[in-house]
Amino acid sequence: MVELAGIIILGILAQWFAWKFKIPAILPLILIGLLVGPLSTFISEDGTKWIEPVWNGVEGLFPGEKLFNFVSLSISIILFEGGLTLKKDEILNVGPSIVKLITLGSLVTFLGAGIATHLIFNLTWEISFLFSALIIVTGPTVIAPILRNIPLKKDVSAVLKWEGILIDPIGALVAVLVFEFISIEGGYEYTKDALIEFGKIVIIGLSIGFTSAYALFYTLKFKLIPHYLLNVITLASVLTVFVLSDLFAHESGLLAVVVMGMALGNMKISELKEILYFKESLSILLISILFILLAANMYIEDMQLLYRWETLGLFAIVVFVLRPISVFLSTANSGLKLNEKLFISWVGPRGIVAAGIASLFGLKLIMLKVPGAEYITPLVFMIVLGTVLLNATTARLFAKVAGVFLKSSNGIIIIGASNFARLIATYLKKNNRRVVLIDSNANNINKAKSLGLEAIEGNVYSDELLEDVELSDIGFLLALTGSAAVNDYAIEKFSPIFGEHGSFRIISTDEMKDGITIPNKNLFTHKDDFINLSEVVRDFPLINEVVITSEEHYKNLLKKINNEIHAIPLFLKDNEEFIHIISSLDKSVKIEKGTILIYVGKTII
Repeated sequence: MVELAGIIILGILAQWFAWKFKIPAILPLILIGLLVGPLSTFISEDGTKWIEPVWNGVEGLFPGEKLFNFVSLSISIILFEGGLTLKKDEILNVGPSIVKLITLGSLVTFLGAGIATHLIFNLTWEISFLFSALIIVTGPTVIAPILRNIPLKKDVSAVLKWEGILIDPIGALVAVLVFEFISIEGGYEYTKDALIEFGKIVIIGLSIGFTSAYALFYTLKFKLIPHYLLNVITLASVLTVFVLSDLFAHESGLLAVVVMGMALGNMKISELKEILYFKESLSILLISILFILLAANMYIEDMQLLYRWETLGLFAIVVFVLRPISVFLSTANSGLKLNEKLFISWVGPRGIVAAGIASLFGLKLIMLKVPGAEYITPLVFMIVLGTVLLNATTARLFAKVAGVFLKSSNGIIIIGASNFARLIATYLKKNNRRVVLIDSNANNINKAKSLGLEAIEGNVYSDELLEDVELSDIGFLLALTGSAAVNDYAIEKFSPIFGEHGSFRIISTDEMKDGITIPNKNLFTHKDDFINLSEVVRDFPLINEVVITSEEHYKNLLKKINNEIHAIPLFLKDNEEFIHIISSLDKSVKIEKGTILIYVGKTII
């Protein structure tokens, strides 16, 4: 009981520690697992582990193959949750480089790492290629914390983010297929029986995955599940699909749940967000438990592999040779610059799927007494730990050295996508400023997208936006909703992340009536709230520009605009065509001849 409670407590503490210090959670989780597992044998009086995952006749948490069963079910839930996040429209928009990375890039890693492992460790081709299949993946849960604090161009962040999401199920599928070649009854040769098993895995995995997704979709559509049972029935459905698919074709369950998640995630289901939030919370708990257990299940003999020159050589080949080759081949003739390709080549940490499936297959093959199977888990853990440590500690520095680190984050995030916000965003976009609109109203988001604007349907009270690595070039925050409470909350919550150069909100109705002004926060004007702004844009949906001839001219213009109830000052554009938010102006910004005053509403002559 103490061991089980300890694993959960330590796992959640590791997640908090990772959040606090902005590092991938996988790092403290594996280190804790090693500490309470193999490393604890040096501390305990009788030389035993503090936590022994598998029953060894004297102690242990899971008898027989129960640890193997727990790992299988946990990974199925984690992969299902990953599948839910894959949207077909987003996949189409990330460009051909992503497609090449998850196909051609995966092939380069698979072949190169397999050959290197065979030659360096003298392992069988089957075991070598199983290892190479397992390290194809680059987990998004590991990449996201690394990228979140590095301001990068959107294209670079998008490539790394979507590669990590899309490549997980591909790596899992390749690993399953290679494993099936190894474990097929009758030997390790590529026989007709093995090819038949391959076909069964793919056909049954795909068919059960798609069928179950549509079954759950129609169950939800016709309201056959009460709201309070929604999440637990979804969980039960995932486990049912995994087990059922495995009964028909051994090891097809992982493919089935990934397909089920992908299909379900692209259907119009109002309950999808709620299901996804529940699965994310459950995945965090399972990942916390899983990594500690898997790391604790290793032995000192396994860890000794880390000190061999062969291991360091293999790591160097995977990270410094194969990764750059796969990236440069995949991004040839793309719009990415040389320094951007170098940075993408540098960032390739492995995550939960690699470590989880490695332990899963490693346990199975050891039970089958396959020669060399004992190398699988420690070698994959070496790649996982090494890449996470390398990228977590050097990615920011390498971004600066490579010249992809954005020195100034000039993107603007606007909370609220009303007509007024859309008008402003359209103007800013035409003037080469990146603008992202956030609104919980789907209708407002659809209208923004129809104008060609970047818009995200989201709730400011959730942590969804904080996880979006593609917003790392945002430096200004404008809160333009009709709710003073939402505006204040957005400023308080998101200023440290998105308000590097300034966070502003429109004045509230109460502040306007009471004559309260907050120069550092109030946006555009101190005499117009959301209602007034909306009415001005409704009656005069125009953004005007006036060239200023002198500072005195500017003051007179501003006075005229402020006296006109149907006009509101917005921005100033300097002689270098950089747009400044009027509320953010300080004494260091000079009004020069040629500066342009931008305002919305009735034209002032």
